[in-house]
Amino acid sequence: MVRDTINHEAPTRREYVKYGGAVLGGSFLAGCTSDSGTEATSATTDTAASNDQSETGRDASHAVSMEPVGRVTFDSVPKQWVAYGGGYADMGVALGKADGMTGIGGVDRYYTAVYDELPGVSVNRQTLENNDLGEAGMSKEMFYELDNDVHVMDPQMLVNWFDWSETDVEEITTNVGPFVGNLIFRREDDWHDYRYYTLYEAFEKIAQLFGEGGRYRAFKTLHDEFIADIQSQLPPKDDRPNVLLVYEGSNEPEKFSPYRLNDKGTSKKQWRDLGVTDALGSTGIDGISTTDRGRIDYETMLEIDPDVILLRAHERQSATEFRNTVLEFMRNHPVASRLTAVKNGRVYRGGSLYQGPIHNLFLTERGAKQLYPEVFGEVTEDNQLFDRQRVADIVNGEF
Repeated sequence: MVRDTINHEAPTRREYVKYGGAVLGGSFLAGCTSDSGTEATSATTDTAASNDQSETGRDASHAVSMEPVGRVTFDSVPKQWVAYGGGYADMGVALGKADGMTGIGGVDRYYTAVYDELPGVSVNRQTLENNDLGEAGMSKEMFYELDNDVHVMDPQMLVNWFDWSETDVEEITTNVGPFVGNLIFRREDDWHDYRYYTLYEAFEKIAQLFGEGGRYRAFKTLHDEFIADIQSQLPPKDDRPNVLLVYEGSNEPEKFSPYRLNDKGTSKKQWRDLGVTDALGSTGIDGISTTDRGRIDYETMLEIDPDVILLRAHERQSATEFRNTVLEFMRNHPVASRLTAVKNGRVYRGGSLYQGPIHNLFLTERGAKQLYPEVFGEVTEDNQLFDRQRVADIVNGEF
């Protein structure tokens, strides 16, 4: 893979950029470096620079290196930024950068209600709704209009999902701002032939981008302690449920798009941490990808007969609302009612596609209750498994 080195000088760009025009200003330097050894060297340099930014407040030059773009150097910490999905948006919020977020690539799938449980943590939802890049078809005109210092998204996603060309990516990089991001929520797309990152590997890169190494380390410590505590209480493997994760937004679902838990995408992180078995493991059924949008029905589900069914696209419903609609429909369905999970009332909301560090804490807590209610309490109960105030303190810089 060819790696790009981009030196982005924000003041020059803002002075010379012209809406919708040709390449007039900024600095875009593309060159080749070796893949081997580059990541480790860049990470060390980037971490040192981010420590300078976070701990001394200096406005020194710093860099971040992340596939597929490679190393990007900034002359100051980016102030205005936009993310495509809620995962990277959540990372920015966790790092105390909510005020600089000018929009998002899909506001309908960015679930900000969790911030209501964190004192002093919020986002400007109206700004995000007014500046939804997804609603605008990810048009270049919207990128020019928002005029961000950095675009926290994978540019190859734009090429493969929204018909951008590599020339379009270079144009926006040069005229507006660079891209830093990697599509990490799933690992089933053929075009993604470069390195993936775990949730916290990606989070560390975004912390380097914003010069917030301290907040990242505080979150990493909290996360590791929380997961270790949860896992110490899990029942033996033979006593854990097998799980079928599917997607369907209707309250009266008939057919479903399946997911595979073993693809290691960040959207399934909580289920892996909670030690469940993928009910589709030996079926040969593939998960959702760019090229495969296969569907399964209740007859197929009955052949698998999972212990637990997790249904995505219901994140704006409470646990009780979900049970009173989706589960109730299944209980009255001639085929669905025969499923073990339905009989036992073990059909739950499946979590969001895009999760950052804050969302992941909430989703892991909820998942623990869904899968192991005898250990962690029922999902409809309000018992808390992690310290909300500690999370809020980190976001607000009190750590």
